[in-house]
Amino acid sequence: MFFARLRELLGEDSVEIADADCPADVAALRSMLRLTVNADLAESLADPNVFCAVNQKVVKEDQPLASSDEVAFFPPMTGG
Repeated sequence: MFFARLRELLGEDSVEIADADCPADVAALRSMLRLTVNADLAESLADPNVFCAVNQKVVKEDQPLASSDEVAFFPPMTGG
């Protein structure tokens, strides 16, 4: 799933990855996505300030993934 500007760059709010192609961890997923999405989104996913949540919990890049996990990417947010 992608939120805010990332969703706008993709043109949809999510992509589904086949179980057989499930990456081992968040870093591998991010790398996979950077190779398969448009250039603007790929560049945004490379930003170290874009954070990731797995099953609604913010995680680090080495978080292992299972095929049933819901993964979401969020751009840096500001607000008050």
